[in-house]
Amino acid sequence: MRAERPAAAERKRAGPVPRGLRADARRNRERLVEVAAAEFAARGAEASLEEIARRAGVGIGTLYRHFPTREHLVEAVYRREVEALSAAADALARRLAPDVALAEWMQRFVDYIAAKRGMAESLRVLLTQKSGLFADTAGVVARAVERLVAAAVAEGSIRADVRGSDLLLALSGIYAAPDTPDWHERSRRIVRLLMDGLRAGARGRRGAVKRTRKG
Repeated sequence: MRAERPAAAERKRAGPVPRGLRADARRNRERLVEVAAAEFAARGAEASLEEIARRAGVGIGTLYRHFPTREHLVEAVYRREVEALSAAADALARRLAPDVALAEWMQRFVDYIAAKRGMAESLRVLLTQKSGLFADTAGVVARAVERLVAAAVAEGSIRADVRGSDLLLALSGIYAAPDTPDWHERSRRIVRLLMDGLRAGARGRRGAVKRTRKG
C-alpha cells in the first residue's frame, strides 16, 4: 500500500464542502466520501485510499487534493454518516408508523456503526488532536433517536418506560462486538430482538395507524 501523506501540525479540518468548488470538483468530493464510507464499513482499517480513489473513478491525486490525509477523509465521512442518520430519522418518521420508523432507523444504525468501526484508528487520532469534529457532531444521533422513541411512546406502539438514551446505549454495544464474518447479520438480529423488547408491553396505538412496511 502506498504510504499516505503525513498530517501537518496545523491544518484545516475537513468540514462542510468548501465554497467555490466547481460542479465537477464537488461531485468528485461527494463521490469520494460516499465510496470511502462503504469501504471503511466493508474493509475497516484495511481500506486503501488508492482503492477508494479507483472506485470513485478519480486519480489518487484528486483524492489528495480534497483530502490531504486519511484523517481528513475520515472526518468528512464521519460527518456525512452522522448527518445522514439524523436526516433518516426525520424521513422515516414522515412516511412510516412510529415503531416501524424506529425499527428501520435502528437497522441503519448498524451500517453507521460498521463505518465507524472501520474508521476507529483515525477517529482516535482526531480525538488526540482535539479536532472540532466531536464537538460539532455531539448529540446529533442522540437527538435523532429521542425523536423516534418519543413518537413511538406517544403512539403507544412501544413501552412507555423507554428512553432514547437507554436505547442508544444498548445499540452502541454492537460497536464492541468481535469483528467476525457474521458481524453484520448478528448485529441486525440483535436490533430485531431489541425492537421486539420495545414493543412488548406496549399499551397499543392511539387510533388507527397504517403500517406501510414490516418493522
